[in-house]
Amino acid sequence: MLDKNGIAKRIAKELQDGYFVNLGIGIPTLVANYIPQGIEVEFQSENGVLGMGPFPFEGEEDADIINAGKQTITTMPGASFFDSAMSFGMIRGQHVDLTILGAMEVSEEGDIANWKIPGKMVKGMGGAMDLVASAENIIVAMMHTNKAGASKLLKKCSLPLTGVSCVKKIVTNLAFLEITDKGFKLLERAPGVSVEEIKNATEGNLIIEGDIPEMILD
Repeated sequence: MLDKNGIAKRIAKELQDGYFVNLGIGIPTLVANYIPQGIEVEFQSENGVLGMGPFPFEGEEDADIINAGKQTITTMPGASFFDSAMSFGMIRGQHVDLTILGAMEVSEEGDIANWKIPGKMVKGMGGAMDLVASAENIIVAMMHTNKAGASKLLKKCSLPLTGVSCVKKIVTNLAFLEITDKGFKLLERAPGVSVEEIKNATEGNLIIEGDIPEMILD
């Protein structure tokens, strides 16, 4: 199965030349480390950065240059910094081609829950609801199951929703899936993972058509 970097590597293969891409907090931030050769993309962070690069090497961090998750980042030549009003203007104006988000749960209808667990303190929803309301192309990066082994790909989300019927594709540590009107369509298996393992880890309706190929990451 994949680790967090493996999930980011597979999602990076979905990037296209010229894309403007918003990276959410968590696993999505790792995608900037794996841009395929021969393409150029502009990564946007909702705190007001366009032109994010990969994470800095140890000792080369600049504490004043951070992403929305308050992690230190690098910037590419031509990067720009701006206020939150302009950043959310880009998001709400649908000027972002691809949004990559983490999630606690995703339903078979493409609903996403990624901002609150009832009873636990949170600082707020951040830009998640703006992103899912405005984006037309959302890929979720997440673990297939929680720490107790229960599925996070569900028939219906149990946590408060961030957005409804908005997720297009999901990459987990076990699989690459697409949301369809009939449920989760299995597109690829993570290296070393069987279809049966994916079936057992998926509560929502899983569509399996023909032989499912194994992911190619390199």
